[in-house]
Amino acid sequence: MSDYEGQVAVVTGGAQGIGGAVADRLAAGGATVVLWDMDEGLAAEKAASLGGMAQACDVADWASVEAARDATLAAQGRIDILVNSAGIAGSNGPVEGYDPVEFAKICAVNLNGTFHVNKAVVPSMRAQGYGRIVNIASVAGKDGNPNACAYSASKAGVMGFTKSLGKELAGQDIAVNCVTPAAARTRIFDQMSQEHIDYMLSKIPRGRFLELDEAAAMICWLCTRENSFTTGGVFDLSGGRATY
Repeated sequence: MSDYEGQVAVVTGGAQGIGGAVADRLAAGGATVVLWDMDEGLAAEKAASLGGMAQACDVADWASVEAARDATLAAQGRIDILVNSAGIAGSNGPVEGYDPVEFAKICAVNLNGTFHVNKAVVPSMRAQGYGRIVNIASVAGKDGNPNACAYSASKAGVMGFTKSLGKELAGQDIAVNCVTPAAARTRIFDQMSQEHIDYMLSKIPRGRFLELDEAAAMICWLCTRENSFTTGGVFDLSGGRATY
């Protein structure tokens, strides 16, 4: 287990799913974990089990993100690690019938939310000369899933944003990377049709969905001091689906 002793780790969407598995692993490695999550009750319960803290946060709302950042710094004094796992899948359907309001909502959470939380933590990381950021993208951002135009586009944007910020901060010991998971069985499946779930499974050469602990293992290594060279990278978690 990697050593995060003395470090403060913010995990958005950390009350459950991939974010929850990441929070478990970081806490086990000695980090003080702060969960920024829309589900305040679930996040508080999870944080209590980890000896950390929780902040209600809507990543799509800049004011909400600022408030969560300020509360975290006031309580903990620093932010060393950010894992941005908050995201939504949205509904499935062809482009010509896709609701523009739904498209904007998905991009507001997945892409604008990534911008908001990264923007919020960068100043303190710059000031301390250290930080590790991991944004959760998706293999859909690489390949594009049919009938998931908003999700695919938003996650492609997360990859481009990560590459840009990684280059901006490359002169300091601040690593900014992202991962591209294939589907894992989380509550995000509740937003998808069974047809779309079956499609995603059919595209994974390993023939199964991603396990949460598998995702957490790669993500948490990217949060270590050992990851001192790679930045602006996109790391595959697709079970063989991605070819680049």
